[in-house]
Amino acid sequence: MSKPNRVFHHIRGKEPGATIVFFAGIHGNEFAGVNALNSILSTLNEDHISGEIIGVYGNIKALKKNKRFIDLDLNRVWTSKYLDQLKNDENPKNELSEQKDLFKFLEGLLASTDQPIYFIDLHTTSSKTLPFITINDAMINRKFSACFGIPVVLGIEEYLEGPLLSYLNTLGYVSLGFESGQHVDPQAINNCEAFIYLALYYSGNLKHPDPKSFQLYKNRLKKASKQINSVFEVIHKHHIEPNEDFKMKAGFVSFQSVEKDTLLATSNGNPVYSNFSAKLFMPLYQKSGKDGFFIIRRIPKFFLKLSELLRKVKADHLLTLLPGITWYNKSDGVLKANLTIARFLTKSIFHLFGYRNKQIDQTHLLLYNRERVARKTMYKNEKWY
Repeated sequence: MSKPNRVFHHIRGKEPGATIVFFAGIHGNEFAGVNALNSILSTLNEDHISGEIIGVYGNIKALKKNKRFIDLDLNRVWTSKYLDQLKNDENPKNELSEQKDLFKFLEGLLASTDQPIYFIDLHTTSSKTLPFITINDAMINRKFSACFGIPVVLGIEEYLEGPLLSYLNTLGYVSLGFESGQHVDPQAINNCEAFIYLALYYSGNLKHPDPKSFQLYKNRLKKASKQINSVFEVIHKHHIEPNEDFKMKAGFVSFQSVEKDTLLATSNGNPVYSNFSAKLFMPLYQKSGKDGFFIIRRIPKFFLKLSELLRKVKADHLLTLLPGITWYNKSDGVLKANLTIARFLTKSIFHLFGYRNKQIDQTHLLLYNRERVARKTMYKNEKWY
């Protein structure tokens, strides 16, 4: 951590173009993104690019201590509760101070350009994993992430409260997370370098990309992901409760197939078995964090195509004809479901239309649609759209 400034790379090209923002170190024990940005962006100058490329430190205090966070997980505080608190807190501490600084940066950035903006959040995991992308389920995110030819995971926002990317998606921008590998695995840096270069290529920021470099990085990610390029969906999370003694069984890796009733972990000494025959995702092998493990399942291409068609014709307005479904905020694309009436409706129906849910009480769900707020016109002339 030699540079104290939050923006540790900023290259402004001589020609107009997209702005791409890379966040690194939102978790302070994840250095691969910082190292990879230093490696790739230091080779570029304004003559190489159009638009702007920005590298941003996440949790500077935690990075200095090599800890995931000091007081609060900086990737769990982007909720209306914490954002409202920021306005009134004149002297925030630790993560809330970091958040306030990041929020000011975002405010200034969004007011400064009408060109397409891309937000990329770089991470690593505590377990061994293939490189993969996580997105909130909007078509602009799906289309951009499809460029990379690596696994894409949808729906994690239903199981996490307050990630930075979920906040950015409410604003309608292309926003995706990239997990490059295990925290201290040197390959995680290599994968991250490849992803950064390819992201700059697909966003159009590289004016004269080198065909050999492009192919090298494309092949690197293809090999690292074992040529898996399916789209997966999160179907379960084991949430670690306060004071819970959770221990993941040794030896599991992300994207590993598990059968139903496989012993995965212990909780307060009691066995935790898989309730599904599916794939294990991000098993926890570090002391900090509340996400014990996830279970994911591949989404058949037919359903991906069907959901794209339904969104294109804006068929979601038909959902309010169903019993127990009303608009909570139509302009923001938020439905409200009364579970005592609509309990027969499955999550998969809402997912087809682009809705992901959050429970507000025992009897009601709020369903958020990223499609209705996505800034599609901003990206319609991008080469990947």
